[in-house]
Amino acid sequence: MTERLTGMYAALMTGLDDAGAFNEARQRSLTDYVLKQGLTGLYVGGSSGESGLLGVDELAEQQGIVADCAKDSAAKLIAHVGMPNLRDSVRLAQQASDLGYHALSALPPHSYPFTDAEIEGYYRDLSGATDLPLIVYEVPIRTGRPIPLDSLVRILDLPNVTGIKFTSTDMFKFSMLRRRRPDSSYFFGFDEIYLTGGVLGADGGIGTTYNILGKLYVAIDAALRAGDLARAQELQDVSQIFVEALLDTGVLPGMKAAFRVLGVDVGQTRAPMALRMANDAAEAHMRAVLERPEVKAWLV
Repeated sequence: MTERLTGMYAALMTGLDDAGAFNEARQRSLTDYVLKQGLTGLYVGGSSGESGLLGVDELAEQQGIVADCAKDSAAKLIAHVGMPNLRDSVRLAQQASDLGYHALSALPPHSYPFTDAEIEGYYRDLSGATDLPLIVYEVPIRTGRPIPLDSLVRILDLPNVTGIKFTSTDMFKFSMLRRRRPDSSYFFGFDEIYLTGGVLGADGGIGTTYNILGKLYVAIDAALRAGDLARAQELQDVSQIFVEALLDTGVLPGMKAAFRVLGVDVGQTRAPMALRMANDAAEAHMRAVLERPEVKAWLV
């Protein structure tokens, strides 16, 4: 029987050098920092890691480096392997299995307007490529369209498919899916409204801002599960203050600016993704929010 996953995972970012190439030293520094957050684990090679801008060789190298960084920790590792083509996805999945990752995840194929049957076929083939549990991914903001409810149900019924990362604001669909497949794992992917998913039954979260505020999200989830909704809402407000600041810079470029403020240089985002303001202004902008007492209290 495949493992049912729960908990809070940082959607790990990627360390690049000043020329935009993947950089092992910066990836190690970043990973070590995130591992201090007290999270359940790391979600490696996803959208927050700029996977759509990286080559498959770089993503394979990243998998190995992160596995090495985490080898002496209790962190669980989920490898995101959702490439535009099945061949590369299977390659990354099989390597993750060899490296000892605990699970896989993959957004659906997204380079063309694939049919529901083609998407289901992709997940069928990927789920059979290893024995690892597979977390599928509903993320219309990345793929350009939602997967219909009935199709998601069929995908959740595939061998080794144990759950879904749900990054959509269609909470009615989320609830219907949970009722139809209550034994699956449900991860919610919008950091700034994690509480919404948690109240509706999410088993955990996977998010970008967990890289810096992982302790905060662990506390939100703990308050929710303790029935302290007022405390959970108070903490969610802190998350929203941070996310709102990122909207001015661009989320991933702003996160990297925030890391530089914290003394963890992970480079810039890879072109064409770029800051929406000058670098110095972005760092000053993120420093201001990181120094707010309610945010600073959650930094490691």
